[in-house]
Amino acid sequence: MNNTAMLVDNQRAYFDTGETKSVAFRLLQLKTLKEAILRNRENVYAALKKDLNKSRFEAYESEVAMVMQELHFVSKNLEAWAKPKLVYTPIINVPGISHIHKEPYGVVLIMAPWNYPFQLAMLPLIGAIAAGNCVIVKPSNYAPATSGVVSFILESCFDKEYVAAVTGGREANASLLENRFDYIFFTGGTAVGKFVMESAAKHLTPVSLELGGKSPCIVDETAALKISAQRIAWGKCLNAGQTCVAPDYLLVHRSVKDAFLKHLTAYIEKYFGDEPQNNPDYPKMINEKHFNRIRSLIASGGTLVCGGQVNHETLQIAPAVIDNVTWDMPVMQEEIFGPVLPVIVYDDIHEAVKRIQSRPKPLALYLFTRNSKNRDLVMGSCSFGGGCVNETVTHMINHRMPFGGVGESGMGQYHGKYSFDTFSHEKSVLHKSSLWEPFVRYAPYNKAKLTILKFFMH
Repeated sequence: MNNTAMLVDNQRAYFDTGETKSVAFRLLQLKTLKEAILRNRENVYAALKKDLNKSRFEAYESEVAMVMQELHFVSKNLEAWAKPKLVYTPIINVPGISHIHKEPYGVVLIMAPWNYPFQLAMLPLIGAIAAGNCVIVKPSNYAPATSGVVSFILESCFDKEYVAAVTGGREANASLLENRFDYIFFTGGTAVGKFVMESAAKHLTPVSLELGGKSPCIVDETAALKISAQRIAWGKCLNAGQTCVAPDYLLVHRSVKDAFLKHLTAYIEKYFGDEPQNNPDYPKMINEKHFNRIRSLIASGGTLVCGGQVNHETLQIAPAVIDNVTWDMPVMQEEIFGPVLPVIVYDDIHEAVKRIQSRPKPLALYLFTRNSKNRDLVMGSCSFGGGCVNETVTHMINHRMPFGGVGESGMGQYHGKYSFDTFSHEKSVLHKSSLWEPFVRYAPYNKAKLTILKFFMH
């Protein structure tokens, strides 16, 4: 038996003791996790700086703050969420009471990505703990410093039989996926997501896949151009574009394109200066392979409006805006996941909608408009995981709304109560009284019984 198989077996044995099912126990574990994060937050900031060159501000804004808010929100509401829910009991089951019980799945696997290596390991973990599961967390090997801090935090909080971190690369992933889990939560790319789902299918294990895709950003002729540019530049440049919900490409109305691009390039310069590739607070590409992939996309076609300069030593790439892009160019064939914004013009909003509908469903969609008809058309016609009107990215910070993909951008959802629900099985229980027994359902059958049965079943 290999180490991961032994770990899974040990967690399953601990789960079977029933200790994790107590709400008081779960709340205590969430408190323990919160205190450990607070003790180690300086190490988290340092690790994110080393792995992705994230500034302290961006690391707090996009990683640490979200985790701390989630811990507070879940802890505050967990007791209410965990209570059995009383539901209507049909007459055929009277006298009886019907409840829905939330129970943990058991032993769950969380596979985290490298782009937000702290937040995207901790947020699903919080939901899994809140639901009463035992958990194995697999941090990304591409962010080794943060992976090490995540592992240290979990080891300082929990016994491995309850919550454990497993580090390593592809071999570690493959070894873990050979085991039977009760639930798998994966965040990452589509190719690996397919492998995870294929592995899970061998054991009929349910999965959540948080993937990505090419998220469109539409700017119509009525948009407030200056503030639209400000918000799009921020959303695209956050983590140097290495964000699953970043605006992937821009669809802009022909009549406002030139004015909008002037505002956009001005805000990029305002945020990061004349040489973003040398700015110490501007994030870098995660590794050389990704760095070279983004460089090749910039060089693959279109007219470079701004950016594209590189720092080979630090792996930073200045945010690049590319005009005159066509749908068949390489930059439009895959999720960019970097600081490159292709620009495509449109003349009619229905044309833009049809283009989006013809492509795989994206994780996010952003529309900038002051026209309610355009808003209703786009929001009502396009299928996507989640998005914003006149904003980017920030829809995902609301703990009261689900976050997740649809179609090729993923399946399942989490954040707040949706995390608790994702890691919980809804068990239906009917409690029937023994004081009275309806005779109608028992043989021998006759027309009178059938008439009575039809009356109660309609």
